[in-house]
Parts: sequence; C-alpha cells; structure tokens
Amino acid sequence: MPAPDEATTRDILTHARTIAVVGLSDKPERDSHEVGRYLQAQGYRIVPVNPMVSDILGERSYPSVSAIPSDVPIDIVDVFRKSDQVPPIVEEALSRNVPTIWLQLGVENPEAGARARSAGAHFYENSCIMVAHRRLKIPAKSGRP
Repeated sequence: MPAPDEATTRDILTHARTIAVVGLSDKPERDSHEVGRYLQAQGYRIVPVNPMVSDILGERSYPSVSAIPSDVPIDIVDVFRKSDQVPPIVEEALSRNVPTIWLQLGVENPEAGARARSAGAHFYENSCIMVAHRRLKIPAKSGRP
C-alpha cells in the first residue's frame, strides 16, 4: 500500500510539533543526526530514542518509545533502525496513539505497515522525512512546542 498522498503529507508535516527519532545518533556524521538536527532547526521538538546515550541535540534520550513520558505528545515516530527491528517500534507507537510512523530510507517492513494502517496510523517506509519536508517547502515553525 502506498504512503499517504502529497496533500496528506503536507498536512502531517505542517501540523506535527513533536517527532520521536528512533535510532538518533549522537555522531554528527550519521544520517539520523543530520535529519534530527534539520528537523530541530525547522522548529520541531525532537525526542531522541537511543538507549546508548543520555542526551542528543540538547534533548534527553529515552531507551524506547514506550519510555517517553506519557505527558510528552508525539506526532510522528521517525525510525532509523533495521527493517527487522520495526514491528515492536510500531507496536510501541500504536500503544501511544501516535498518528504517523515514518521509516527512513532503506527501512521497510510491509507487515508493520499493514499493522499500522489497520490501526489508523499514517505509514511511510523507505522515505526520508527531511527530503519530504524540503520538497514540500513546509515553513519552519516559530516557537518551541
């Protein structure tokens, strides 16, 4: 099943405020770090999910999506993990009622996608959120969520 259409993607990226980035690296040369830094510069609140570090990009890091405090609303879970590691991440996102799950370039899992869509979530795979944001020319957000 294809990703949401361009109008839906524009709406998602325009209205989202907080993005949990699963697999966000503290190493500036990694793609996840570049994407996280870009999204942060665009005004999104980034919530790092990486059990190996305590903070990234000035934000506290959590070991899993389910470990993020329940009072932190998450609009998008952006995933930088191997494809076979996606199903439990999707389940954690769905248990928090996250409306959008986004798998980065090279990350695909059709079964997890079917599960997410059947639960009513938007699902992207093998797609870079930063590239989509730039292509759609989504304006930067003002103020911090």
